[in-house]
Amino acid sequence: MSKHGRILVAMSGGVDSSVAAVMLHEQGYEVIGLTMKTWDYASSGVNSKETGCCSLDSINDARSLAVGYGMPHYILDIRDEFGDFVIDNFVDEYLAGRTPNPCVLCNTHIKWEALLKRADKLDCEFIATGHYANIRLQDSGRYVISKGKDENKDQSYVLWGVSQENLARTRFPLGSFAKSEIRQMALDMGQQELANKSESYEICFVPDNDYRAFLKHRVPNLEAEVEGGDFVLTNGTKVGKHKGYPFYTIGQRRGLGVAFGHPMFVTQIIPESNTVVLGTEGELQRTEALVRNLNLIKYESITEPLEAITKIRYKDVGATSHIQQVGNNMKVDFHHAVSGIAPGQSAVFYEGNDLLGGGFLI
Repeated sequence: MSKHGRILVAMSGGVDSSVAAVMLHEQGYEVIGLTMKTWDYASSGVNSKETGCCSLDSINDARSLAVGYGMPHYILDIRDEFGDFVIDNFVDEYLAGRTPNPCVLCNTHIKWEALLKRADKLDCEFIATGHYANIRLQDSGRYVISKGKDENKDQSYVLWGVSQENLARTRFPLGSFAKSEIRQMALDMGQQELANKSESYEICFVPDNDYRAFLKHRVPNLEAEVEGGDFVLTNGTKVGKHKGYPFYTIGQRRGLGVAFGHPMFVTQIIPESNTVVLGTEGELQRTEALVRNLNLIKYESITEPLEAITKIRYKDVGATSHIQQVGNNMKVDFHHAVSGIAPGQSAVFYEGNDLLGGGFLI
């Protein structure tokens, strides 16, 4: 019998999840490793070498490490579920003029559900991942996610959608460590190649980080159908033609193909008329936002105005704001204007280091 019970660890083959698995093993858990195959690059129509969490090399690296420590290891093919939900949503959001957050959807609807379903079959009480975040149980009975120790690696932003039921069975072993400490642990384990693995910031199914090429591959004749729409100013003045509204994002400045003598940004995308609105940095700024598809974590509801830090992008430092629940949405009033609120992206709310919850910008 193990000291702490049986735990299923999501192992991507990278340094974070590998060290997390070994750490739990050394703490006395009976660790079972699981690597999820979510995507194969051949389906994306690109010629890049397959890298990252879904590559054969990564799967082999995860299995090799698990076997080396005497831990069982399984591979779970979830390409169908992943493609039907995450990738279809990714395409649909761009075609609706929004900027999607595929990692949030994957965590919420695919990875956690797949992990827990397999955990039940393997009699695992808990699951664990290599995310840099912390989790605790409050006196209120609610589980709270808080930021990881390493501010530069904190991944709480992409975890706002995980349900209370799923958080109850989740462990984040790396939350109290810095990335440099995890790399050092890998070196101490004699895993030099693992310790020196580079970070990947790409969307796993867009290997060359070119979402425009991905959309063209997934949607036949898209380019021909949307090319030649109007660039307009906020007052409606037409100032040029663009390559198609799905190929632009709110806040984009480079690659517009029109010159003004001063910086101009994409401030609005109107798919119905294939129109892309351009404006100055000042016209890009907003003092309020509305957020849909809420999932609250720290509190069951926020019906009275509450001061919070709101992040509208993963690497956003966050802005002070007042938030208040209005029906199924959250109204956000920023203390100071913020730039680049992009419909479809996640807005995530914090009280200190605690994650209050999040949703998608309207």
